[in-house]
Amino acid sequence: MRRWVVSVCAVIFAWGFPAATPALAQQAVTFYIGGFTPRALDARPNDDVLVQNGYFLSTFDQIRGIDIDEFNAVTIGGEWLVGLGRYAEAGLGLGFYQQSVPTLYTDLVNIDGTEIVQTLKLRIVPFDATIRFLPLGSNSPVQPYIGGGVGVDYWRYSETGQFVDFQNNIFAGNFVGSGWEVGPTILGGVRAPIGRVALGFEIRYQSAEGKLPADQGFAGTIIDRGGLNYLFVTSFRF
Repeated sequence: MRRWVVSVCAVIFAWGFPAATPALAQQAVTFYIGGFTPRALDARPNDDVLVQNGYFLSTFDQIRGIDIDEFNAVTIGGEWLVGLGRYAEAGLGLGFYQQSVPTLYTDLVNIDGTEIVQTLKLRIVPFDATIRFLPLGSNSPVQPYIGGGVGVDYWRYSETGQFVDFQNNIFAGNFVGSGWEVGPTILGGVRAPIGRVALGFEIRYQSAEGKLPADQGFAGTIIDRGGLNYLFVTSFRF
């Protein structure tokens, strides 16, 4: 997989760099901060762990099931952009997202009447190689753009706390799945240069699924990590 990812990145940059030679001054370092909203429960596959957990776990703010909005959280990151002439750019970026969501068993409690509580935690570290197109050009005072590419995500999903087995025995546990996965990235946004600084807003869609280890006993076999990023962007050109 890593060899394939390197090949994709090489193709993206080899395609653009011959045209980018006169525009090397159009390089930029970009930083972003915003929010990540995971894919809704009704859009997830049935074997997704959050879908399966929703049959017997619930978040504290609703009567039954997992509120996927509880996984909405801040995401941050940065990107290096290189101009490929006037109407295109290539980028390499790295981001970070993490959120912990407390849950409880919907229909079961401890012997003393207290809730059986656990925490679901999801971390995503995306590495993206992208191409974006600027229909008005890089010299425009307002620069809308669209683009896409490939994302290589490191992900980690865990469940920690109290659990109930098939004999209704309550036990403490910590279950973890992690790995690297490849998926598409689609983006669009607009920015406004102010001297060598540009301010803007971007929406970025990512799609990927991670396979959970069978020996950990998760309720589902995968974790769907797809969703939308709503980002405020600041770029510094040099």
